[in-house]
Amino acid sequence: MNSEKITLSLVIPLYNEEENVKPLLHNINKALENYHFEIILVDDFSTDKTVNTIKTLNYPKVTLIELRKNYGQSSALAAGIDNAKGEYIVTMDGDLQNDANDIPTMLQKLQSENWDVVVGIRNNRKDSFLKKLPSKIANFLIRKATKLNIKDHGCALKIFKNNIAKELNLYGEMHRFIGLLAYLNGARVGEINVNHNRRIHGKSKYGLGRTFKVINDILLILFQRNYLQKPLYLLGNLGILFFAIGAVINIYLLIEKILGNDIGDRPLLILGVLLLLVGVQLFTTGIAIDLQMRTYYETQNTRPYKIREITDFNQKGETL
Repeated sequence: MNSEKITLSLVIPLYNEEENVKPLLHNINKALENYHFEIILVDDFSTDKTVNTIKTLNYPKVTLIELRKNYGQSSALAAGIDNAKGEYIVTMDGDLQNDANDIPTMLQKLQSENWDVVVGIRNNRKDSFLKKLPSKIANFLIRKATKLNIKDHGCALKIFKNNIAKELNLYGEMHRFIGLLAYLNGARVGEINVNHNRRIHGKSKYGLGRTFKVINDILLILFQRNYLQKPLYLLGNLGILFFAIGAVINIYLLIEKILGNDIGDRPLLILGVLLLLVGVQLFTTGIAIDLQMRTYYETQNTRPYKIREITDFNQKGETL
């Protein structure tokens, strides 16, 4: 990069996106040709030719960060944000579903209306039901539990003021809720409609199992009212499962009692109460462990990732 001040830093985590890299860079370059920007590609230990493709392109304005192992999207975002130099930081996916042409409009909204963060709302979302379900659950829970009335927390396309993004300690799986984390940290969060494209190359990394992680994440965020490190999903999922089964059993027995049947000597009553208690205990144990991990990361100044190599192509290479 030259000495000119960088306006936009685009932070893009990548995992097995070799077919998407070239069109991604081409689209960004075309959409932002009137801006001084940098592109930070964070490879989260891809097993395909993503890294080789990026190095072969040798594309100017790109910085490639290679992580030592697969840490997950939150840690990859953290690595990119830590290395971003721009006045504003944009996060987006590398699968071509986000449209780089929306970035200038988002920047204009952030500047003109004095937001700290602007979150995209995916119009006519081109995803399967298995991807939409966790997002719908998350958006509903967040709206009910907080004063942040954002329609689409799961949209990866967001723009932050630099200082707001740098304050976000992202661990575990918290990339889905960085808008909420910024809000809980005092940021003003706006939203705007953006385009959403169907995935053409590669495979989606999400499935129905993500729903339990979404519920765990939201509950832990709202409990801590701060930053979540890495949740102990095994305890959290078991806790939710046991509590749900216990609740169903006890609701059934309550109906039996209302109908005049004796339930005092039923073993099912003991089982229902026990499952409720075990569920609560497992979940609160998970919270306690997460709090300990938060203390570890923040007091030891430890980052949730390790970098293998950083390559700055710095105005060299072909123009796509």
